[in-house]
Amino acid sequence: MLDFFAKDKSVAGPGFNRWMVPPAALAVHLCIGQAYAFSVFNGPLSKLIGIDSPAPEDWKLTTLGWIFSLAIVFLGLAAAFGGKWLEKVGPRLTMFVAACCFGGGFLISAIGVSLHQIWLVYLGYGVIGGIGLGLGYVSPVSTLIKWFPDRRGMATGMAIMGFGGGAMIGAPLSVYLMDHFKTATSVGVTETFVVMGVLYFISMAIGALAIRIPPPDWKPAGWVPPVVENKMITKHHVDIEQAMKTPQFYLLWLVLCLNVTAGIGVLGQASVMIQETFKDTVSVAAAAGFVGLLSVFNMGGRFFWSSASDYLGRKRTYFIFFTVGIILYSCIPYTGHSGSVALFVIFYGIIVSMYGGGFSTVPVYLADLFGTKFVGAIHGRLLTAWSAAGVLGPVLVNYIRQYQIDQGVAKGEAYAVTMYIMAGLLLVGFVCNMLIKPVDAKHYMRDDTAKANKPVHGGNAQAASAA
Repeated sequence: MLDFFAKDKSVAGPGFNRWMVPPAALAVHLCIGQAYAFSVFNGPLSKLIGIDSPAPEDWKLTTLGWIFSLAIVFLGLAAAFGGKWLEKVGPRLTMFVAACCFGGGFLISAIGVSLHQIWLVYLGYGVIGGIGLGLGYVSPVSTLIKWFPDRRGMATGMAIMGFGGGAMIGAPLSVYLMDHFKTATSVGVTETFVVMGVLYFISMAIGALAIRIPPPDWKPAGWVPPVVENKMITKHHVDIEQAMKTPQFYLLWLVLCLNVTAGIGVLGQASVMIQETFKDTVSVAAAAGFVGLLSVFNMGGRFFWSSASDYLGRKRTYFIFFTVGIILYSCIPYTGHSGSVALFVIFYGIIVSMYGGGFSTVPVYLADLFGTKFVGAIHGRLLTAWSAAGVLGPVLVNYIRQYQIDQGVAKGEAYAVTMYIMAGLLLVGFVCNMLIKPVDAKHYMRDDTAKANKPVHGGNAQAASAA
């Protein structure tokens, strides 16, 4: 069994069709993308004791918000520390471990809900499930970039769109299962967690068994690298530790963090937000539909924007994200005041499409700047930006909302200040993106050390150019 999971056992044989790899990646990403639908559990989890309405002993939304935040924090940490391990052991073992963690996290959370112990839910879904999220997220990305050197953006979009689309399956499935298991004394969350944990483990394990990596120096038949040079796309490689010494890494870290912060708080409370903004207009079922619709935009944006970046360039694509995002976030309060549900949904749909597009575009942005050899590990380190945003985004939305309500502001108007803050964060991200330049040649690995995986740095530009 251990031999089967060895990296060399997952190398594709002659004649392997590279289009078999995206479905294996999707089998994992569609599962872990359920994290975006977790907001549909917030209402039921806040009424575990009261059933029909929250009891004094029930958990508050601010308490429940940390479940999602913890999951994103540990996603980033697992990706950061697991990225280098991924390069060593390969995607098959990493994806299988992710399946065990994510599925097992649901089961531990089910025990926590049954016993009404929030720390078990934090441990299960937040910590262990978050580790599964991180390992499952980065596992197929570098593999797809290597299988599709001719369409890097499209390749990452194919996999990462699954993460964005997970809520499209997870939201209605969660609502259906909770309704099915609901009784006069239970909201049905415990049983739902058990069923989903088992189903997600099976799907992710299938993806892990199906994944393959290309042989060394593999290229698509008939493909010739473009002759026209692009300053923002290097043909060299930068080791993970050396990448951490470049300003480009930290600028891109801020770009990702700020773009994610602006979207993740919305996604974490999407169901509650639309119900409070349009009270007596949007039902619980309609709110679940809104979460599912955002998932469609999230998923479509991941594929559309990353594919478009193959033609637009990564830097120009992020320019669009920040510019349009600033305008839309500034207009969101108007939709609430005017009572226009349609505009609210359209604006958030576009915002979430660019939020998703930022995730699918950033791995190829990294590959362009630092090369493909260690992109999985570098991507893992960069995802700590997601961890930071996973705390910052929900905290901004939840606690500013609560402060506004405590000051007498109506629930439907309590999100306006947050939207303006998000627009300000995107402005900072816009500046960071504009400052990103090609990596200095002194950071490149030399040809002989690249083959040995032992970088020698500090050489001059001519020596580096021999790589």
